[in-house]
Amino acid sequence: MSPTSYPMLNLQQGTDSVASPGSSRRDFLKRLGGGLVVFVVLGDWAAAQEGARPLPGRRELPNDFNAFVRIGEDGRVTCFTGKIEMGQGPITSLPQMVAEELEVPLESVDIVMGDTDLCPFDMGTWGSMTTRGFGPALRAAAAEAKAVLLELASETLKVPADQLTAEAGMIFDPKAPARRISYGELTKGQRIERHLTVKPTLKDFAQFKVSGKPVLRRDARDKVTGKAHYAADLRQPGMLYAKVLRPPAHGATLKRADTAAARTVAGVQVIEDGEFIAVLHELPDVAEQALAKVKAEFDVPPSMVNDRTIFDHLVHVAPPVKVVSQDGDLTQGKAQAARRFAGSYLNSYVAHSAMETHAALAKIEGGKATVWASTQNPFGLRDEVAHAIGFAIEDVRVITPFVGGGFGGKTFNLQAVEAARLAKATGRPVQVMWSREEEFFNDTFRPAAVVKIDAGIDSAGKMVFWDYEVIGAGDRGAAQFYTIPFHRTTASGNFNGPPGLHPFGVGAWRAPGNNTNTFARESHIDLLAAAAGMDPVEFRLRQLADPRMIRVLKAAAEHFGWTAAAAPSRRGYGVACGTDAGSYVAAIAEVAVDANKGNVQVKRVVCAQEMGMVINPEGATIQMEGCITMGLGYALTEEVHFNGGAILDTNFDTYQLPRFSWVPKIESVIVDANDLPPQGGGEPAIILMGAVVANAIHDATGARLVQLPMTPERIKAALAQARSAPTPG
Repeated sequence: MSPTSYPMLNLQQGTDSVASPGSSRRDFLKRLGGGLVVFVVLGDWAAAQEGARPLPGRRELPNDFNAFVRIGEDGRVTCFTGKIEMGQGPITSLPQMVAEELEVPLESVDIVMGDTDLCPFDMGTWGSMTTRGFGPALRAAAAEAKAVLLELASETLKVPADQLTAEAGMIFDPKAPARRISYGELTKGQRIERHLTVKPTLKDFAQFKVSGKPVLRRDARDKVTGKAHYAADLRQPGMLYAKVLRPPAHGATLKRADTAAARTVAGVQVIEDGEFIAVLHELPDVAEQALAKVKAEFDVPPSMVNDRTIFDHLVHVAPPVKVVSQDGDLTQGKAQAARRFAGSYLNSYVAHSAMETHAALAKIEGGKATVWASTQNPFGLRDEVAHAIGFAIEDVRVITPFVGGGFGGKTFNLQAVEAARLAKATGRPVQVMWSREEEFFNDTFRPAAVVKIDAGIDSAGKMVFWDYEVIGAGDRGAAQFYTIPFHRTTASGNFNGPPGLHPFGVGAWRAPGNNTNTFARESHIDLLAAAAGMDPVEFRLRQLADPRMIRVLKAAAEHFGWTAAAAPSRRGYGVACGTDAGSYVAAIAEVAVDANKGNVQVKRVVCAQEMGMVINPEGATIQMEGCITMGLGYALTEEVHFNGGAILDTNFDTYQLPRFSWVPKIESVIVDANDLPPQGGGEPAIILMGAVVANAIHDATGARLVQLPMTPERIKAALAQARSAPTPG
């Protein structure tokens, strides 16, 4: 079965709906047609979403269904989810979970994703929550569907239900195998609705036939051949392309605009609504040329901070601290320390830089608005659009095609709101696709941050106290998992602000906050190990009591072929550990440093990850490899330069992403933990890359890097400092 044989039914270009906006449950079922539909409302699924950040348009879960599965008269199974596909793989793993519980072949399961008319409400796709948060509800719906089918088959075959077996979409009596009936035959001519009220018993991992097996992603062939459609690929008859006037800096206000010259271009429409000015045409290049004719004057606020002064600014305006975790009296711990080490760790703003820029197509027809958008948050977008154009929520439908990367950057949907406003103003379908310059300007960057650490070890090399403060990034990954008798971790501000902390919009960036916190913690742990004259792996193991972390660190070291040596050993080996989204992860890297140029070549990375039960090992491996590759960017080059509200990096000529020539040999090790529920696998590996590369550079050269990204200039400066004033660690 080729990957293209696995359908994804998200009606990317159509507007037909089996459920009209605002329809009742009964109307919905009538339009859906015959078959069995199981609705699930699981309170523990909502609880699993705890910690999801508030977004524009977010609502509490309604007293409605969270998931449902339909079995049609043809025997095909369709699962419906408000989650979206942006490269992380639920288009494959979710159908695997359904196929497993329903006892059907994977190729008979379709999936509808991110369509607000067809799918149950969802808070958004982020935080590695799809498999661990939504998966249980979907599995429960499938298990309930199988139980219903067994009941129906029992009535039809006149055999007790507990005597029947379900297999490959058929139900039969093992004592008389000829007595069998298909799922399609059982549902034909019927419309059956069931609501899950008791959580069903789910299959044990040992019984799995589909889940837990490596499967090639079903969207792979469409994506590599260009068949897959993204929001910018969609067209509607009579569609206009829009270009929007942008300010030169964040915080700038429009004083005046002269659009007369733009209006002289044949076929151009100009929309002016306060400071919102857009130029539209049937050809995108003509719209762009006409926009260039608009003469605009802005009031730009004076620059108060830039990429060099931002860290002092963050410390100066930091809001009150929140205690994340603490144990024991720090004063007592400091008194027990034989040696004490304090340091500060910095990281700059980082852009999301997804290859697909924000795009949306909006159409208003018959009092209904349909928006196709590259978004991680279709239901939040629906509410935003409804508010912006004055429509009722039930009169707005959002359809999410494939999303070309998000990483947290497509949780906000300005481009779609712009398209909807312009569609209403012009009476025609409108597409807004941001240029790369607009993408950088409007991005919600990973926040710059400062981490201050004061820690000490006793004469035996055991950590006795740990005092940790993170400013600007948030507390994800900040809590200490090493065993330290006296410790305190505090956080001030996060990736949502508060207002005034950051000079422009910031937001979630893959494992938000954890990249910052892991870089600081693991760098300082490494400093302590070097000061104690101990091997960095052995030092960490001596401070660990958590069996899961011990297991992944040992797995990484064993696979790497680690031999003990205190740093700097001049081998160029680095170690880092971390936790994220319920998963444990450890990495070891080998690097080569060109001291004259300050360049770093990461030659090899071994990453061990324990993420509970793994639904698709192939998908999990791909995600780990992607995290490692993407993480090289924030570790070595990615940094947003700015002056006040003016963004100085607006394209890849100055903002450098990882290149193919950088990619090291990557060895992914999945540590089995099938006794645990599935945990998040899409983000954990990325949190280690800053720390593991920094520690490897120190091992190679004796220079300690304390600011991300570790550019050649910073590496050369650290090397010079290490030569002139060597210090332990």
